[in-house]
Amino acid sequence: MLPQEIIRTKRDGHPLTAVQINAFVDGLVTGGWSDAQASALAMAVVLRGMDAAETVALTQAMTRSGDVLRWHNLDDGLGDHPPILDKHSTGGVGDKVSLMLAPIVAACGGWVPMVSGRGLGHTGGTLDKLESLPGYRTQLTRDELVATLRTAGCAIVGASPTVAPADRRLYAIRDVTATVESTALITASILSKKLAAGLQALVMDVKTGDGAFASTPEHARELALSLVRVAEGAGLPTRAIITDMNQVLGHTAGNALEVQEALDYLRGTRRDVRLHTLTRTLCAELLVLGGLAGDMADAEARVDRALRSGEALERFERMVHAQGGPADVGSRSRLPKAPVQRIVPAPHAGWVQSMAVRELGMLVVTLGGGRRTAGDVIDPRVGLSEVCQIGDRREAGEPLAIVHAATEADADDAVAHVHRFVTLGEAPVAAGSVILAAACH
Repeated sequence: MLPQEIIRTKRDGHPLTAVQINAFVDGLVTGGWSDAQASALAMAVVLRGMDAAETVALTQAMTRSGDVLRWHNLDDGLGDHPPILDKHSTGGVGDKVSLMLAPIVAACGGWVPMVSGRGLGHTGGTLDKLESLPGYRTQLTRDELVATLRTAGCAIVGASPTVAPADRRLYAIRDVTATVESTALITASILSKKLAAGLQALVMDVKTGDGAFASTPEHARELALSLVRVAEGAGLPTRAIITDMNQVLGHTAGNALEVQEALDYLRGTRRDVRLHTLTRTLCAELLVLGGLAGDMADAEARVDRALRSGEALERFERMVHAQGGPADVGSRSRLPKAPVQRIVPAPHAGWVQSMAVRELGMLVVTLGGGRRTAGDVIDPRVGLSEVCQIGDRREAGEPLAIVHAATEADADDAVAHVHRFVTLGEAPVAAGSVILAAACH
């Protein structure tokens, strides 16, 4: 089947058949399609769109393009395994929910083989955060992954090069050809990797606002519905929640700082209200969807018990140790600290009205906490802590945030930027809910 004929079909606004989509995906993997041809089809999809059937077919074809985990044949003689569950976020600033959700769900009886990513643009990456812990390995063999799940009930790892290789190539092409912004292509990219993990249930956190990919609630709802419909069309029960990303989630942004906040959360020594509301809700949705709780009230009670008993913290410790990190992260600080820490003082009294969340995320990248190019080395120590929240009252001189930097000059520059990115006003404002729309299904 000639690539140019498939491109022509989509260019002219016609739906592609499953046979045509399979030929495209096969060409991505084998090299039968050139970068120019792949980018042409991607642009045609951006301009003409894909219906639900096309998106399901593309997702399934990309899933089949590489290895797919099969959990029914572990061949270890230990009998049935718990339900295989996972969560995915579309990305935000200060979003460390995965660090808590995986061990909480494990403590409630699930297995969470979470395939996570690196930082992208202004958003942090879960793998980068965990690599702040000395020795933590994000690449595991299948046997190591299963052993970690047996030990901890959860594992947070990077995708193998053999998982959805068609998506890997297509994403690289989209990234440099202005074809990222397609709901169908985003849906297929996310779900092909999740389906390859052999999941039995998935919960999605679709963020909207200044610090999110989906800047408007309408766009977020479109993406959430697409993810749910396509996932369920491919046989994966899924729920999606639309959440706010108009302020930093929690009080930290930066790799080691976010791991510390996650540890404080699991220990129970400090829990930001918005972060706790979102984490608890996503965990509960996943427990209900995975058959581990009868309803949301039951699920939330199980989450609370896992936190209160300390079992969620213990599961996190077991996971970190099984993946090469220290065994005592729950009781001893193992995280690197920046040599320069500087308070950002409020220039005058007032209430926090708004913040430029995307710019704050990019500030963390500028400090060295993210990548501008693929080859950049991340400084895990840097970032922001004690970040104010919308609706907070600050007197003159009180901290809007604390900058963690590698040098005095970096700290000076960051303080000036935070002053520009956080707006104070004379009138109090309502903080607003972190959950904007209930689960889509």
